[in-house]
Amino acid sequence: MSITFKPLADRVLIEALPVETKTASGIIIPDSAKEKPLEGVIVAVGSGKADEPMTVKNGDRVLYGQYSGTEIRIDGAVYLIMREADIYGIF
Repeated sequence: MSITFKPLADRVLIEALPVETKTASGIIIPDSAKEKPLEGVIVAVGSGKADEPMTVKNGDRVLYGQYSGTEIRIDGAVYLIMREADIYGIF
């Protein structure tokens, strides 16, 4: 899938990974108890700042803070946009 959106400066666009719907023992988790996903895949990367080049790239699987980023809709899909500093690490 091709994204026509290009983040500016040190921002990245992330597609959140699906939330677990079942525990390891097979118990189904209701929607009201599901936690917001903390992992995602980077689908678009800004060009960085003059003194801070970007360290992540498209396709990286990353871990980010629970309240990081802003949800946006692009072509009917929901993504998160956030600053690279809000990403904790790359898997």
